[in-house]
Amino acid sequence: MRSELVFGALTHVSNRYQLCQLASKATRKLHKPNTRVQDTMNDVMVRFRHENPVASVVAADQKTPAQQRRAA
Repeated sequence: MRSELVFGALTHVSNRYQLCQLASKATRKLHKPNTRVQDTMNDVMVRFRHENPVASVVAADQKTPAQQRRAA
């Protein structure tokens, strides 16, 4: 049942709105042609249950180079 997958994914993401946003982005990136979108969504929720999707977003943001300051 998808409700069990959603509640499992909520262990890492406390905000349901944020979960929906992350799930929609992940579904668009992971979806393969000639497969059902529902199956891709279920796969995303299973991944979110086992891994923290917010941590990967924060880690990706930290990889960007920091703005360099100029000496006055």
